[in-house]
Amino acid sequence: MSHPFETLPTTPTSEELIDQAFSRAARAGRAKSGHDAQQSMLQTAANVLSDNLENVVTQWPDFDTLDPFYRELADAEHGVDELRQHLSEVTWASRKTSDIRDEYQSRLRGVDVDGARKLRKQAFARLADITRQVDENLAALADARQELRKLPDIKPDEPVIVIAGYPNVGKSSFVNSVTRADNEIAAYPFTTTQIHVGHIERDHIRYQLVDTPGLLDRPPAERNAIEAQAVSALEHLADAVLVMVDASGECGFPIDVQLELRDDIASRFGDAPVLTVCNKADRSRDVAADHYMSVTEDDNVEGVLDAAIDAVGYEPELPFEE
Repeated sequence: MSHPFETLPTTPTSEELIDQAFSRAARAGRAKSGHDAQQSMLQTAANVLSDNLENVVTQWPDFDTLDPFYRELADAEHGVDELRQHLSEVTWASRKTSDIRDEYQSRLRGVDVDGARKLRKQAFARLADITRQVDENLAALADARQELRKLPDIKPDEPVIVIAGYPNVGKSSFVNSVTRADNEIAAYPFTTTQIHVGHIERDHIRYQLVDTPGLLDRPPAERNAIEAQAVSALEHLADAVLVMVDASGECGFPIDVQLELRDDIASRFGDAPVLTVCNKADRSRDVAADHYMSVTEDDNVEGVLDAAIDAVGYEPELPFEE
């Protein structure tokens, strides 16, 4: 199943909605004559507008039932409250167009053809006016759709291992090494940066490995508000975290600074097991770590992956058996 925003259809502009409604109404009117034609045109135009405006709203996922990972990311990108307001305005327009239809259908009864034509034109003007009133809301939803469809396709119901640590400690090399045989690594826009997602399969279970350059590779004080919220989204997602450290110092960051970042990550991802992994162990093991490895020497790489999978402790839900 794809992520909840990926299949959002294109959001029409107010003018596109009006053009479609009135052209459909014209066709409906040509199929009849006199008073019936005016009534048919009114009903068709109002129904098309009301239905299409409602469709814009119902095609969006319910933010209250959205997985917290995607809800937080949507909030970081666009502000969920703001999106809800836009959707609420479009809902108002959908209901208002229905109200205008009901009002004018009632007024059309008992008038002659000229009176019916005049009332129908009046109704069309009001229908168009209501639709144009939400043009900015439709445009904002269209912009949000474009951005939110690019969010990473991570499946919250499949186990996730987050890889963290300062730049140049070997995070990408590790992900490349363990996923090479299974899958290419996909890069996704992720708030102000990109994240890289690879997959491995073990015992018919797919594990997602998420590398987060630009987010979990620097102290919290250096993250802006959007990045902080992206980290918060990852907290909902992670089933285990591997924090890579480089005791050799070749990465350009002292080991005490690396461990401070590790401690911050451990405190933030409190619900997930956090493993400290000393990479480049062929050059230095001068740090207390849960595991030691060297990706370049292919030493204990699989062992670290096994430890991460054990830490996740994922058990698929099996069908109930008597």
